[in-house]
Amino acid sequence: MKRLILALFTLFMFGGYANSQNIVKQAPKGFDVSRADIAHGKIDTVSYNSKTVGTTRRTIIYTPPEFSKDKKYPVLYLLHGIGGDEKEWLNGAQPQVILDNLYVDKKIEPMIVVMPNGRAMKDDRAVGDIFDREKVEAFATFEKDLLNDLIPFIEKTFPVYEDRESRALAGLSMGGGQSLNFGLGNLDKFAWVGGFSSAPNTKNPEELLPDPDEAKKKLKLLWISCGDNDNLIRISKRTHDYLEANSVPHIYYIEPGGHDFKVWKNGLYMFSQLIFKPVDVSTFSEYSKGAVEKEIVPGIPASTNIPGQEYPRILPDNRVMFRIKAPDAQKVQVDLLKKYDMVKNDEGIWEATTESITIGFHYYSILIDGVAVCDPASQTFYGMGRMASGIDIPEKGIDYYLPKDVPHGEIRQIRYYSSITQAWRRAFVYTPPGYDENRKKKYPVLYLQHGGGEDETGWPNQGRMDWIMDNLIAEGKAKSFIIVMDNGTWRWPENVPRPKPGERPAPGTWPPKGWADGFMKTLLEDIIPMIDTNYRTLADQSHRAMAGLSMGGMQTRVITLAHPDMFSYVRMFSGGSISLDDINNAPGFKEKVKLVFISYGSRELENPRMRLFGDPIENIEALKKAGMNTHFYVSPLTAHEWQSWRRGLHEFAPLLFKD
Repeated sequence: MKRLILALFTLFMFGGYANSQNIVKQAPKGFDVSRADIAHGKIDTVSYNSKTVGTTRRTIIYTPPEFSKDKKYPVLYLLHGIGGDEKEWLNGAQPQVILDNLYVDKKIEPMIVVMPNGRAMKDDRAVGDIFDREKVEAFATFEKDLLNDLIPFIEKTFPVYEDRESRALAGLSMGGGQSLNFGLGNLDKFAWVGGFSSAPNTKNPEELLPDPDEAKKKLKLLWISCGDNDNLIRISKRTHDYLEANSVPHIYYIEPGGHDFKVWKNGLYMFSQLIFKPVDVSTFSEYSKGAVEKEIVPGIPASTNIPGQEYPRILPDNRVMFRIKAPDAQKVQVDLLKKYDMVKNDEGIWEATTESITIGFHYYSILIDGVAVCDPASQTFYGMGRMASGIDIPEKGIDYYLPKDVPHGEIRQIRYYSSITQAWRRAFVYTPPGYDENRKKKYPVLYLQHGGGEDETGWPNQGRMDWIMDNLIAEGKAKSFIIVMDNGTWRWPENVPRPKPGERPAPGTWPPKGWADGFMKTLLEDIIPMIDTNYRTLADQSHRAMAGLSMGGMQTRVITLAHPDMFSYVRMFSGGSISLDDINNAPGFKEKVKLVFISYGSRELENPRMRLFGDPIENIEALKKAGMNTHFYVSPLTAHEWQSWRRGLHEFAPLLFKD
């Protein structure tokens, strides 16, 4: 009897349509052309309350032809790419046309399709820099919005089945990565998962599916498709290879095309015909026959690349491969720690492979006929006194400065008018996780300065200070505190003679007298009062720290020695040191400052120029003997570079505000 009931339910649920075990073919001509003589589904925009984001969000809903509130429907959640929003599928593919045509031809089950905005943040528009870190992170945040806010809203508002076998998740590009990440990470919620040209946000296969046996039991269909001329095909290929090695049934479909809607429309056309039906996994391998395999290039794209760009590529031994198209150029070089000549191929593409590059972040330029330009395949960073390309060589086994699934703080931009400089200025302010949850809680503040040739974007972008802090706080290793990053760029004092071009300053004349006075006055009279007014700070000396790298470390030295009544923690990253004579000439410094922290890269200490204010090791030992709390940190095998300073912050932050 139970078997009869189950059979009748299956017939009722999935009956009346073409044999689901037939191989679904590539979309024919006209599949995406609207037919006037058939019934049509309906497109609506609805709003739902998102507790995850803290605002009302919008999603587009497709209900099928002959929709009835008296019937129940399965649901497909269909996600967009990094440059789109809830309207991307609607504008680029007109999925309602594709689905209407399939419906009238009895090739798909009646289903509701939900097309949300996968950028889970208050301003979720696809405007400005779509690759901004906050916007990219919002795509990961969408998992909580989807599971905790959107799905419950859909199931409360529309007549839908609420079991996992009646719920599918698919998407294109960034949305394809989301679909694989969220779908395979929540097999109790989704039985049908599809990734069309999935982007680099897709987790590594071992993290994506750590328990292949669970997937075999729970997945009804896992679909992976991509165009054969798509630079992101490696993402789909590596996922397919892992699934195949672990005998996880899936469809791997490679078709002619690039990273565009031609491929994604066909993906929807084929995937939608397979979901919410009985499945014959023995047919899956048929979809892979004749798949076009793209040449797999060694190495991995740098994390600092523009999304979708394959070059620069980092090889296993940390050599870097560069490519740039400049068919009319006579000479092209890569300037990364040293200059490398590039060689032009028959297609006008210049190529070069560097020597092994030290771990960490490095600026670089492309020299085209002697002119330094940014690599169009790389994100840009302000350094060397201008915008430059950058590359981050990963440190194997180290993740303290990488994003993790922990509570995250925010980096906020604040613009203010300075009474000292008589100009508008900008500061970046890091507020720790939970800052907005308890409005009564107040926080200590660290003022953190950049180096010469850089600006207030250095620590957030190159330094990754927010991820360092988020991870330390989540691990219970550091207190929660606010971090302020402002522009410390200075001008040569008017009353001090400049050295002649190419001439080194005479001993004892660098830095010039009064060089830090301008920023010191701005910090004390504008920045600190502004922060104490606009943020919930513990506005006293014992809860205030200052630190900086290189030039910023030298500014920290001058300002804290002159004003020990303002700062209780002092930190200098590759920016000199503080001697016993310094504190003897700074009344109150020894008594009021709770910690002096000095750090360098090990290779810096080999350079006599780094001993600008005396031997740092001898100075720190002298302060310790004088009764001060000091700490000296050496970053192994690094020089005057961001990896030294990331490590330094990681060591320094846990020592702050412990009392």
